Amino acid sequence: MNNEHGQQHDSTQPSADSLHAAAGAHATGHGAEHSDGKFTFNKLLDQLGDHHELNIFFGHYEILPVILMDQDNAFHTYANLHAMEDGGQFTMHHPGHGHHIVRTHAAHTEKEACPLPNASPSLDLSITNFVAYQWIAMILVTGLFAIARSRYRKAPMSAPRGIQNVLESIVLYVRDQIVQPNVGTEKRAQRLMPFMMALFFFILTLNLISLLPGAHAATGALPVTMALATCTLIVVNYIAFKDAGVKAWFAHLLGGAPVYIAPIMVPIELVGIITKPFALMIRLFANMTAGHIVLMSLVGLIFFFAQEMGPTVGWGVAPISVLFSVFIYLLELLVAFLQAYIFTMLSAVFVGLALGDHAHDDHHHAEAH
Repeated sequence: MNNEHGQQHDSTQPSADSLHAAAGAHATGHGAEHSDGKFTFNKLLDQLGDHHELNIFFGHYEILPVILMDQDNAFHTYANLHAMEDGGQFTMHHPGHGHHIVRTHAAHTEKEACPLPNASPSLDLSITNFVAYQWIAMILVTGLFAIARSRYRKAPMSAPRGIQNVLESIVLYVRDQIVQPNVGTEKRAQRLMPFMMALFFFILTLNLISLLPGAHAATGALPVTMALATCTLIVVNYIAFKDAGVKAWFAHLLGGAPVYIAPIMVPIELVGIITKPFALMIRLFANMTAGHIVLMSLVGLIFFFAQEMGPTVGWGVAPISVLFSVFIYLLELLVAFLQAYIFTMLSAVFVGLALGDHAHDDHHHAEAH
């Protein structure tokens, strides 16, 4: 039945073999869809997006698993993109869909008499480039603190040295200069330190990884910054509920206005609660994306002038472009630390604002009771 159905459509639709042949004509990697070889800034900026292969040090490694759910809610799992292409159900090299996973004409299911070719999966749970970077960041941070912890356990009374000294200095700075002055009390600062340190080191590590040759900025993706901002939103309101109390939290929504103004004040305050983490999300995303766009554009000028005006002009532009690129790169290094500091600082500030008059009271519920 399936063979007959496939033969019926061979005359009007390209077969899976023809799609694979077209795919084989392209180079592997996330720039495979651009086979004309002509440089454009759109192609250059396309490299900043997320991809299904690991991109680092100018290499494209198809080692990330692909997990898809089709229109029939059936899951398809592949070891990598190459295995997905060999499976014949999905492809990333369809001429009309660019670098997106779509179903091939050979794909079929038991529920569909005639499958929907070129349709995107209903859900993509694949491990993408940005997800891999986040795992790398978590492994690096965990490994560094594991080293510091083992040194403390072996010699608790000796002076810290090396990476142990660097981590201790950063932790103390975040606690004494960022968290404690804004959340009100030392006890609350100690409770919030694990979360604040996780924010700071995770964002900083992702930012520094993005400065490696050929690497991308995971913090330049809205889903990543949105997840971080959502965590801040949950923690801020949890602390406000727990330390100030539910009654004080709802009273805070009035902004000090009389109760009969509640229909006006409560929606405004709720918008304010959502706006704060939204600002965190956009700020981190915009700053990390803007720097990489400027860097890639400066480097792209070399190839653009060489293509449009000849190699001589390209070589002439190269020194100027490289000098400006080095300056922007150093600025990006500063921004990597600055954005981690700002995100953590504002998260601590939002905790203090949510607590209001109860910021300097650790035992509000006990005293009230």
